[in-house]
Formats: sequence, structure tokens, C-alpha cells
Amino acid sequence: MSGTLYVVATPIGNLADMTVRAARVLGEVDLIACEDTRQTRKLLDHYGIHTPLISYHEHNEQSRSEDLLLKIQAGKNIALVSDAGTPLIADPGYRLVERARERGVAVSPIPGPSALLAALSASGLPTDSFLFQGFLPIKQGQRKKLLEELQPLQMTLVFYEAPHRILDALDDIEAILGTRPVVVARELTKIHEEFLRGTAARIHDALAGRASVKGEIVVMIGKSETREIDDTPIEAAVDKLVQSGVSKMEACKTVARQHGLSKREVYKMINAR
Repeated sequence: MSGTLYVVATPIGNLADMTVRAARVLGEVDLIACEDTRQTRKLLDHYGIHTPLISYHEHNEQSRSEDLLLKIQAGKNIALVSDAGTPLIADPGYRLVERARERGVAVSPIPGPSALLAALSASGLPTDSFLFQGFLPIKQGQRKKLLEELQPLQMTLVFYEAPHRILDALDDIEAILGTRPVVVARELTKIHEEFLRGTAARIHDALAGRASVKGEIVVMIGKSETREIDDTPIEAAVDKLVQSGVSKMEACKTVARQHGLSKREVYKMINAR
């Protein structure tokens, strides 16, 4: 009889956030697949759990998935965990769960901590509609392109970001999304938990003044402010700004934000004249 694959959420910082059910499942399964065995072992030792571990991360996900599925189909119960939070949310695991479903293997979620939801719940930004995009692209060109594509959306945007890239990311957010409200959540559930709120430029300046920025980061961008409908043609709006001394590039960016368009769309309109 085939076993079960358990997708188990684990603490994102504070070990006390482990659910009773998650601890029980991790203690009862035959094997735990995890990103970093050293990291997961610290959690298991804290709860006195001695279940064997096997590494499962982005570099061996393709090959290890088949091995784990064969074990489950042979009757073993296996738990999948990430280093922190809910597996598959910007973490490995998709291939394993997809193949398990394709083969009729039982997959059971054990819900719990999630940096995404924890940050949103305490951000003060609208949560009726939001879009999670995982980690922002590392390269600036790709990052700006993504932000331009998301610019027209009237919903809260959520990203994960690394501390060594947060200042560059905030620069691009300010350039593309302007003064939309931004909340940066850092070190969630840990001793130095922090929420910074303001414009991207203001938060950038606050972080730039520090010797260093550490910890896991969630960046949330609120909806743009509601504006009165502007019937001024796009071309005329750009020309007016240029005549006032603003560069053509900056004028296009400004008009794009005002009309809920991407910068590329405005450029295309202007160049088509």
C-alpha cells in the first residue's frame, strides 16, 4: 500500500510557532526531505524528534524526486519541509508534489507559518487582493521589466528579497512605481523583527544609513493612489512635461504612472507620431 507525502510548514524564526500537528507528523513519518539537513536538525533536536533526514533542494530536486516517490509508493510516509515556512512558496518541492499527484500518491498539507501571510497580516496594506511574485529578479533590467508589467495592477504586490539587494530593489520600485506605499518586513517572528513603512525612497534612505542590513525580507507594495480621470492625451501630457524642463524619459515615466500604463506603452505612442 502506498504511503503519504506530507507537506509540512515549519517556523520562519521563532521555534515556538511549530504546530502540535506538525511536530507529531515529523515524529511519525519514516523520512524527512529537507533543504538543509543541518538547519532542519536544529528544529528536530529542539522538539526531541529523531526521524532520519535526506537532502532535497533546488540542485537535486529533479533526481531526488523520483527516489522519494519510489519510497512512498513502496509504503513509506515522507514529510517535505523547507528551511523555514511553508514548502513550495518560493522554495523547492513543486516537481515532487506534481509527480505525486500524477501517480495518485496521497499528498497531505500540514499548514502553519508562512512569511508571506505573516508579513501581509501586519503590514497595514490592503489584503483583499494581492499578488505574490516570489523573489525579485537579480538583474536590474529584468527587475525593472517585471515592475513595469505589474505597474497597472491595482492590488498589493508582494516579493521576497535578499538583504544585499534590497537597496537596489527599492531604487527600482521608486523609479517604476513612484510614491505607492511600501512596507518592508524584516526578521519576522525573531528578536529583531521590524516593519518599515513609507515610500520606497524613504525606506531606502532609512536602510542606507545603516552599517548593514540583515535577515530575510518581505517587500510589499500597496495600490497606487486613486487619481482623478485625466483626459489629456498621452502625447500632450508628455510634451507639457518636457516643455517644463523634464527629460523625455522622465516625462514618459510620469505619464505612464498617471495613466496606469507601462513606460514601454507610452514610449511607443510618442515614437509613433
